[in-house]
Amino acid sequence: MKEQCVVDVLICGAGAAGLTLAVDLARRGVRFRLIEKNRQPFHGSRGKGIQPRSQEIFEDLGVLDRLFAMGGVYPTERRYCDDGSYIDADSIERNAPTPAEPYQQPLMLPQFLTEQVLRERLLEWGHRPEFGCELVGFEQDADGVSVQLQGNSGPQTLRARWLVGADGGRSFVRHALNIEFPGKTLGVRALVADVQLSGLSPQYWHRFGEGELQRQIAICPLAGTPLFQIQAPVPLDAEVDLSAEGLAAMVSERTGRDDIQVHAVSWASAYSMNARLADQYRVGQVFLVGDAAHIHPPTGGQGLNTSVQDAYNLGWKLAAVANGAPQALLDSYEEERRPVAASVLGLSTQLLGSLQRGDMRRGREVHQLDIGYPQSSLACGPAERAGNLCAGDRAPDAPLQGAAGQLLRLFDVLKGGHWTLLGYNVTAGSVPPRPGLRVHLIGSQGAVIDHQGQFQQAYALAAGDWVLVRPDGYIGAIVSSGEVEKLEGYLSQVGLPAVMWG
Repeated sequence: MKEQCVVDVLICGAGAAGLTLAVDLARRGVRFRLIEKNRQPFHGSRGKGIQPRSQEIFEDLGVLDRLFAMGGVYPTERRYCDDGSYIDADSIERNAPTPAEPYQQPLMLPQFLTEQVLRERLLEWGHRPEFGCELVGFEQDADGVSVQLQGNSGPQTLRARWLVGADGGRSFVRHALNIEFPGKTLGVRALVADVQLSGLSPQYWHRFGEGELQRQIAICPLAGTPLFQIQAPVPLDAEVDLSAEGLAAMVSERTGRDDIQVHAVSWASAYSMNARLADQYRVGQVFLVGDAAHIHPPTGGQGLNTSVQDAYNLGWKLAAVANGAPQALLDSYEEERRPVAASVLGLSTQLLGSLQRGDMRRGREVHQLDIGYPQSSLACGPAERAGNLCAGDRAPDAPLQGAAGQLLRLFDVLKGGHWTLLGYNVTAGSVPPRPGLRVHLIGSQGAVIDHQGQFQQAYALAAGDWVLVRPDGYIGAIVSSGEVEKLEGYLSQVGLPAVMWG
């Protein structure tokens, strides 16, 4: 058995959640390993929608432009009637960007391409997933986790301060911890297949057989690829032929057309839809993220996005504690993310019912821009404020101007692994700088100017107010000029105490 090595974090599972966490830890300089029991990357399109809030996260991680360059907008739906006629309609609300919310449309990109971009970004930080490396056992104590791995070169042992299970709905980590995974099977079984296909325009998302569930079939062009994705409900207990011939026969039967040809299958799966939520997200030094903690029906494109945001929430907290912040900071992960998953499960299940009734329209409810943590122990400030923005809410974007005249966005100021303290028309020097915190004074005497008034419109601050933004883009605290001591106490609580000079 190979000699034991030590890391801060072992991430088990190199899907979207594991990769997001790895990229976040890499840019923060945290020691980690990312393992994946499969011998090669996932090559299917199970999750293909990147919602606006996840787009903001990917902008922060430095990959959003790459994702947009590869992907595309959701196409117009073409809904066919039994007589061969059709109606074209948008199922996605198409709203213009605003200064506070620069991304308003879901981006379509197959999951395998999203994960490819994240792997490339991780490699830029000097790391890569270890494929063909399986977690086969672990034991934990108060200081960390002793792990047994089985890899291409044989068994290994590893000592990690924390273990993160990002290993999917059948999570080995969750089972080993004996964490219950209650929920229900939704009584719907479906197939999804990525295929080479001819006979349909790639400009539309084609839907046939609306009404009776077992007649439905949807065929969607996959942005960024020459492929189409076939989606269809299938009988609960029947064998499903996922070959090109079998899928071609299903397409012909359900569309009533013989001009649609399936030439090859890139990836296919038949699955039963479930809605399940783990009873716990953490046991000691071990955490669950993504599908290991929650599984959703695919309606509304919520699963991959919720998983990415789990990782984004946990990453900065692990890094902070690894660098000396109080251990209690890690308690906020489950406190914040589990209620979000419970809400998203309800939404996804509701949208599944709507889809079965023929209602495909999706709007702001799936964008995840309104998700926040106002009840979190990390939210410091009044429960209600004029303008409605409170601690725990997502920090809006805004156009700004530097004192030297250059234009910038507030998201540019927030970007990176640091905390950001924004003082609105405050007295310079009243909150001193410190490692891990960037202080920006906004106003006529500050280095940043709210030249269009959009920052004030979004944040509704009074002169002398301070806004503290967490590394994950949520507001940690809002305090007035007379509450600077409260702000200092909060900063100490999250591992950012004042630096004593001399």
